[in-house]
Amino acid sequence: MRILLWYCEKFDWTPAIKTLDSEPELLIGIKQGEYQDTVVAFIHVEPTDVLEGSSSEKKLLKHLKWLAKKWNNSPIILHSFTHLGEEKADAQDARNLLNRVETRLKKVNYDVIQTPYGYFLDLDMQAKGHPLARIYKEF
Repeated sequence: MRILLWYCEKFDWTPAIKTLDSEPELLIGIKQGEYQDTVVAFIHVEPTDVLEGSSSEKKLLKHLKWLAKKWNNSPIILHSFTHLGEEKADAQDARNLLNRVETRLKKVNYDVIQTPYGYFLDLDMQAKGHPLARIYKEF
């Protein structure tokens, strides 16, 4: 798994291109989410990461909680981003992992949302110039 974590003063998205036929239809070109002061996780799931309870899943949860606490329990946005490595997990397996992570974070009272899965999105983001505003991890 590879993750690129951002702390964003502003993060919003608009669906641009649907890439997976199995996903629900969204209105292309219409802004879907707008958030302020949030941790945004760009997550690249690899084939070895997808088993429920994998060490990668646990490490992802640990890093997300840690960074959210550093920023005073900021909301967390999970964004599937298969562009951080060459090997990528099956789309449904990766989605299942993100769903499990979202569920587990919500169970311990984190405010969590996922960007639309199976779409390329137009992103608008503002990030702080701070050492904890951009973090890359590979595990």
